[in-house]
Amino acid sequence: MTSNHLTNVLIITVDTQRADHLSCYGYPRLTSPHVDRFAAQGALFEQAYSTHIPTHPGYTTLFTGQDVFTHQIVTQGGGIDLAPEVRQLAEVLRDRGYFTAAADNLGRWFRRGFEVYDTYQWERRESEWRKAEAVNERLLPLLERAAGEAQGGRPFFLFAHYWDPHTPYLPPAPFSRMFYAGDEKDPANRSMDAVFAFEPFTHYFQQWMGGVTDIRFPCAQYDAEVAYVDSALAHVFHRLDELGLSEQTLVILTADHGECLDDHECWFDHHGLYEENVRIPLLMRLPGRIPAGRRIPGFARLTDVAPTILEAIGHGDAAAAEGMEGQSLWPRISGSRAGRIRQDELYLTECTWMRKRAWRRGDWKLIQALEPDFHGFPPLELYDLANDPGERHNLAGDRPEVAQDLLRRMERHANRRLAQTSLPDPVQAQSITLRKIGEMKTAVPEDQRLA
Repeated sequence: MTSNHLTNVLIITVDTQRADHLSCYGYPRLTSPHVDRFAAQGALFEQAYSTHIPTHPGYTTLFTGQDVFTHQIVTQGGGIDLAPEVRQLAEVLRDRGYFTAAADNLGRWFRRGFEVYDTYQWERRESEWRKAEAVNERLLPLLERAAGEAQGGRPFFLFAHYWDPHTPYLPPAPFSRMFYAGDEKDPANRSMDAVFAFEPFTHYFQQWMGGVTDIRFPCAQYDAEVAYVDSALAHVFHRLDELGLSEQTLVILTADHGECLDDHECWFDHHGLYEENVRIPLLMRLPGRIPAGRRIPGFARLTDVAPTILEAIGHGDAAAAEGMEGQSLWPRISGSRAGRIRQDELYLTECTWMRKRAWRRGDWKLIQALEPDFHGFPPLELYDLANDPGERHNLAGDRPEVAQDLLRRMERHANRRLAQTSLPDPVQAQSITLRKIGEMKTAVPEDQRLA
């Protein structure tokens, strides 16, 4: 057993996991029984957001506790690296005596601070990818090593990055087709016509969905991927118990962004600042300190995760010392008076397929395109999420006073942050990376789809 005074940290991220497709967030399909059990043992944040998407800005925000105005990582696969003076959580904890290790394949600046950085190769077959098992092959031995470190009096910080349910949705048996019983290639079904007609992605979709006519099939396969990674996580939770680590380990489960399925026309990808892409799961468990079964309302952001971890493990001073801008969620978890102060506005960005920003205030949400949208969407979109949670009815023309108020608030926020950082606005200064609108007719390389 580990010593009672240690508080270890394990961050588990499930890439491309939208919150509303987990059973514990109310999804009608039973996609995540093991994650549901984990959630019942700790706290669930009901409205958690990845404010800067997709993968590179999302993870940079998670690990720095800073927004894009400070860390400047706003694109996927861009030419700008994280500045050396902007330190990440692994670097902070390593310097405070933690053993740091990761099962990850992001590379680049994400390696910084990890004593052990184990990469993995997915097992690929024509009709299935075994991604989650490849992660476990690296993570489970790291857990055993970390247990030894903790036994010797040295706490650990581990990071595990799962890539399910990212495209291509090719879950292995027995998960494949577990939520679909029809004929996905029924010639009478034409629901996939618009998907394959979207020329920028046609070639990529044909590679793994060729011949599919029923749009319900890829949506069901996404859910099957969720169930697959859920089963892999069951092994991790069980191993934590076996090694005697569960009681002394803060475990956080979250995602870098969500996924657009058939919700809007951003087919089976994660561009567009709609709720399905920016609302993510955020679950935390620490027995004895985080009350079991707690559901916490109000906004939470990836920016807030690193400060929360540091406060929970007794290093709250490091958040301010490292210039973290997120707000610790620990007071809200513990139910203290300070926890009543909530974040009620969100600034969101994307600059990978499209250059956009958004402002969320209460139930109102404004999305602004900073250049022509390659789907032909309007330059301003306004949604009343209380009455239109699916963001189907653009009210920018009907409620111009609300749109202008949110636009002014967003501008004021951006100008204030620019003055505070003395750095360029990365959304305005950096080019989209996947790809410029005039170059969209070429096929999308597979390695660029991992965003």
